[in-house]
Parts: sequence; structure tokens; C-alpha cells
Amino acid sequence: MTQRERRPGQKKTSGPSGENRRDDRADRSSKPVARPAVAREAVRETPAPVAAGRPLMARSGERPTERVPVILESLGAGDFHLIDSGNGEKLEQYGPYRIIRPEAQALWQPSLAPQIWEKVDAVFTGDTDEEGTGRWRFPKEALGETWPLNLLGVDFLGRFTSFRHVGVFPEQIVHWSWMKDQVEKAGRPMKVLNLFGYTGVASLVAAAAGAEVTHVDASKKAIGWARENQALGRMEKLPIRWICEDAMKFILREERRGSQYDIILTDPPKFGRGPNGEVWHLFEHLPLMLDICREILSPKAAGLVLTAYSIRASFYSIHELMRETMRGAGGVVESGELVIREAGTDGKTQGRALSTSLFSRWVPK
Repeated sequence: MTQRERRPGQKKTSGPSGENRRDDRADRSSKPVARPAVAREAVRETPAPVAAGRPLMARSGERPTERVPVILESLGAGDFHLIDSGNGEKLEQYGPYRIIRPEAQALWQPSLAPQIWEKVDAVFTGDTDEEGTGRWRFPKEALGETWPLNLLGVDFLGRFTSFRHVGVFPEQIVHWSWMKDQVEKAGRPMKVLNLFGYTGVASLVAAAAGAEVTHVDASKKAIGWARENQALGRMEKLPIRWICEDAMKFILREERRGSQYDIILTDPPKFGRGPNGEVWHLFEHLPLMLDICREILSPKAAGLVLTAYSIRASFYSIHELMRETMRGAGGVVESGELVIREAGTDGKTQGRALSTSLFSRWVPK
């Protein structure tokens, strides 16, 4: 994979951890009941009542310096690359399969000829809303529910879900590569907390690099899928704790226990409902979630990473929140967008950049 940071002058917790993403990502905070096919947005268990009992900390001191806007770009990695996009769709390569999925941000016309788009193995059809469900059509032949994939040296299962997702969100590779590098060069044991961990690919990347990982997701289905991925890669002996619980409840308990982590990844949904009726709203609960994450960062922490999908906001909203949360901690807050660049049929021919999400990341220096 190639990744670049540019400064152009620029779905599976507080809520639940999620099964879906992007589309599923809307619900990612509260993991509702497990759905037939892991769907990030519709899954997140979250805590309004619990959150009410813990006020925000009064922070003092200087805010961290800032680096904005930052574009973290991926051209592809391992078994994935974006071939082309346009007309509200994207054409992707996942291992042996070419797949077409809805993509509202692809406002332009496709670059490649129609016959290339026609030679695909799977097409997602149905509701194109972010939280919508649908079904897969297989133009050539019926395909199984799962197939093997590899990213950053980690084996896992791709899966055709009813929420258009396939079990991995490749734009996150830029964060995973950063995390892998931090763990490998630390020269000491690192503890990683992966909130809203979904199917566990990030957790496996961290553990394979040498970290001790705690993976939290409120969906039993997502946790089961993550364990399948661990077994597929013969990584059962790696130090990973799989926690099926509401993310906010988990971090509140970790704060009371005095637990600490060197890297925290958090990828909450914009909205979610938990199994006990908990409701998660990103704009309402995110400040407290980050506040608690700050408290459980170790004194020698390498970073706190927040990704936000499917929200109508500027990256500045989460950027300024992160800077306020980390007031007095020093370091730098860098924020912007994650994008995937088209790579053509050969995986090397660079085309347009497709924006996928907002992010904010605090690092000690």
C-alpha cells in the first residue's frame, strides 16, 4: 500500500461497538441486536444513562499544536484497490473478485469503459441510503458468503453482507500502518485498545506487530467474525482480549480500574441503539467518550485516533474537540480526511481521490 500525507493548504464505545460501518457506521455506537450480516451502523450499544453519571473533566493548560488539514491517502494494499468510481458507484478489487457498490461521493463520470464495469463478480443492489439494506447480485456465478483476503500481512475473511460491506474498511489501512509502525519501533510492550473493533482486522494487525490488544464491540456477530479471522490466520496464541460489550460502559469501567493503554483506536457510529434500549448520538456522546479515552491513555502513549463516518460536519468539529480534550497534554493534533485513490485495473494507475471519512489523531510529538 502506498500512503501519503498532504497538506493542501487541506460501518464491528461509547455507544456500542459496531458491526456495520460506513453505512453501518451510522449506528456504530450502539450495537443493536446482531443482524444477519454484520452491519456496522445498525450495531452499537451505547450509554446515555451511564454517561450522565460521569461529568467532563475540567481541562487546563495549552492546547496541543495543530496540523490541518491533513489528507491521509491510500492507493491500495494487499488484496484491495479501488479500480474506478463514478455515477454514484465504485468499482473495487477484493482479492479475486471485482465488486460494485454504491458511493454517494462519486459525483463524476467513470474513467474506464462500460465493458470493464460490466465484467464484475458482485454488485450490491437495493437501498442506497447510508443505513439501508439490500442484496448482492452475482452476474457470473453464485459466490459463497465468504472468501479469504490479506491486508498488511494479516489473513481474514471478506463477506457479502446485507449492508453492502465486505468485512473491512480499507481506508483505515493508513491508521493501521501508523499503529503497526508505532508498536514495532516502541522497544517495549505496547497496549492497544480498539473500540468499535468490528471484524478485528486492526486488532490482528496490532497483535501481529507485537502489541497486547483489547478489542471491544457490542455485536456478538462481529466478535464471532473477528475470532474466525484470528483462526484463519492461525493467530490464536496472540494476546487479544475479545470483549463483547457496550464501548462506553467498558471504558468507564477501565477508568475506574485505573487501566491504561498506549494506543486507542475509536471509530464510533453517528447513531446507534443498544440491546437494552441504549441510544448513542455521536454529537451528544462523543465529547465524553474522548474525555474518558484521555484518562486511560498511558503516560507514554503513542496516540489517540478518532475516525468519523457518515456525518454532516467539517473535520474541524472533531479537530477542535480533540484539541480541547488533550489540553495540557502537549503533542500535536492532526486532522483531515481519509481518501482512497483510484488505481485502475492494474492497481498502479493513479486516478481521482475518493473521500471516505473524517479523522482526528493526537500524537505526543
